[in-house]
Amino acid sequence: MIVADTNLVSYLLIDGDHTDLARRVYERDPNWRLPTLWRSEFLNVLATTVRTKVLSHEQALAAWHAALRLFGGNEHDVGGELVLAAALRHKISAYDAQFLVLANTLKVPLVTGDKALVRAATPVAQALGEFGSGGGR
Repeated sequence: MIVADTNLVSYLLIDGDHTDLARRVYERDPNWRLPTLWRSEFLNVLATTVRTKVLSHEQALAAWHAALRLFGGNEHDVGGELVLAAALRHKISAYDAQFLVLANTLKVPLVTGDKALVRAATPVAQALGEFGSGGGR
């Protein structure tokens, strides 16, 4: 089990430079957990990709439905007090802190493509490439 951030979900479901790495992470551990925030963040990614013509509206809808099938039952609420404390302690956004708090609560790694988050929250936050290549826990 891992906590996957929205970057990782996006990399898995929207073909791009990091899709192969995201697939390796999924093959290594398909039990991805996410805070409920991921839905809003992923919808924003999808809306942006449609506006910038990376995806069509239909492709974005297909990615949304695929995400719900894969991860819709793997969501967790996280406590606001813990999120605020983690955001302040690690100097990260409250959005990123939700993923970090969930990883700490579940005692599993947070796998992300966000290099700044990895720097701020190592060893819990692990780089996509590190985990995907078998270097993470």
